Amino acid sequence: MNSPELWKAPEVQVCFALVNNSCPRNVRSVLSVSTMYTVMIGAIVMTILGNLVVIIAITHFKQLHTPTNFLILSMATTDLLLGCVVMPFSVIRSIESCWYYGDLFCKVHSCCDIMLCTTSIFHLCFISVDRYYAVCDPLHYVNKITIPVIEVFLLISWSIPIFFAFGLVFSELNIIGIEDFVAAIDCTGLCVLIFNKLWGVLASCIAFFLPGTVMVGIYIHIFTVARKHTKQIHMGPMRKEVGSEGRMKASSKTESKATKTLSIVMGVFVLCWLPFFLLIITDPFINFTTPEDVYNIFSWLGYSNSTFNPIIYGMFYPWFRKALRMIVTGIIFRPDSSTLNLFPGHA
Repeated sequence: MNSPELWKAPEVQVCFALVNNSCPRNVRSVLSVSTMYTVMIGAIVMTILGNLVVIIAITHFKQLHTPTNFLILSMATTDLLLGCVVMPFSVIRSIESCWYYGDLFCKVHSCCDIMLCTTSIFHLCFISVDRYYAVCDPLHYVNKITIPVIEVFLLISWSIPIFFAFGLVFSELNIIGIEDFVAAIDCTGLCVLIFNKLWGVLASCIAFFLPGTVMVGIYIHIFTVARKHTKQIHMGPMRKEVGSEGRMKASSKTESKATKTLSIVMGVFVLCWLPFFLLIITDPFINFTTPEDVYNIFSWLGYSNSTFNPIIYGMFYPWFRKALRMIVTGIIFRPDSSTLNLFPGHA
């Protein structure tokens, strides 16, 4: 004889068993959960360690105290904060669909997420400006890209994203007009950032599309100018002083390599974040029907940009690899380590 219990539907697991209106908890297989935790925690560890190396190297070695590297230092700090403040809490939310840390911290977490993302691309935008003067106007570069100018760049890169992120989330402008939908999905343990049609477009333009378009335009111009300089050097239309041509070629090669590297940094950023921002724009127009796992995949693809940046430095910057060896082997603890030469072939 069949027992009545056999006909019961599987019990739905919730985030808070003793709380009314608790959100349902995402139930996954042990293999899926183990794989997701391994990948996400691995990404967090790589993000923190990689950007920590960049920060230690640039702050410790005097030879790296240049305007461009100060921008890279600030961007590495942004990526480090993302790895420490945002990504760890997003792991639980992504795997279990539960938020255990309260409504206030949910808003703070969302603010930090928007702020650090926007700050990163603002840094990349100003780095492209730095590269523009280095390649297109090298004679006036030292006079135009000074420490006070870098300080202005950093002030803009941090202040605007802070006001934008915290102002938008705490004013709740992003949910005007969709209050009924928000109320319908509201439950204890939910932490999602939903944008209405207007702010889905505006936020994506402010944080990604507008500065990204500026960067692409600047880099296209830089590559055009750099290619023209290279042709002029190789053609050698007039006789130059002994040794001057070699110095020009070396300088051109160095600037070209640095520009290509920073372009790759920008390209990786665009590829990592473009799917997410396209989703933010389109989701309100399809009545928020994007599957939760798709949203999480695109979010973590964006987070992975902060993991990739130090890897790119390691692949293309010899000074980064040498600084990493000195940090790992403990050479940086020597009294004279801050003045050691990090550029092979340079006196």
